[in-house]
Amino acid sequence: MDELVDILDPEGNFTGQTAMKSKAHKQGLFHPTVHVWFYTKNAQILIQQRGKDKDTHPLLWDVSVAGHIGAGEDMEISAIREVEEEIGLQITKADLQKVGVFKSIQEHRNGLVDCEFHHAYLCELKVPLETLKKQETEVEALVLIPLIRFTEETWGMANLKKYVPHGIEYYKTIITAIKERL
Repeated sequence: MDELVDILDPEGNFTGQTAMKSKAHKQGLFHPTVHVWFYTKNAQILIQQRGKDKDTHPLLWDVSVAGHIGAGEDMEISAIREVEEEIGLQITKADLQKVGVFKSIQEHRNGLVDCEFHHAYLCELKVPLETLKKQETEVEALVLIPLIRFTEETWGMANLKKYVPHGIEYYKTIITAIKERL
C-alpha cells in the first residue's frame, strides 16, 4: 500500500517535505518507520515471517511488527496502528517502551533503496500467540522463539539468510533491552 511519508535528511531530521512511499523507495529518500518488538516474561520473542509477495525480503524473519509512519503521524500512534493492522492486537502508548532510533540503508535487486530511520519499541506480549490475527497480505507467519535462540541466530549470524539483515548492533541493542526488562 502506497502512502505519504515525511522525508528526512541523512541525520534523521525532518525536511518539511513529503513524498509517496514508492517514490521515497525509488529515489532513496530517508523516511521514518516504526519497529515494535514483542517479548514475553518467560524470555520469548515474537518474530514475523514477511509475506511471500513483499517487495523486500519476502519470507525472511523480521521484527514482530514494522511499518511506515504516515506523513505528520505521531510515531507512537503509528506503532499502535501497525500492531493492530499486522497482528490484530490493541495496545496503548503506555505499553510501548522506546529503545532507540536506527539508521538503515538497504539496496535491493529490484531497484528499491530503503533509506530509513527505524524508531524501535519494545512491548510485553501478555496474550497467547493463538489470539493474534496476522494480516494475510503482509505476514506469512508469527512464532514465539526463546530469546537465547534468537540471540544465537542474530548475534552470531548463524542463520544470516533467515533474518532481515538489520545488522548485529541493531539486534544486540534490541536483545539487551529485552533482557533488561526480564
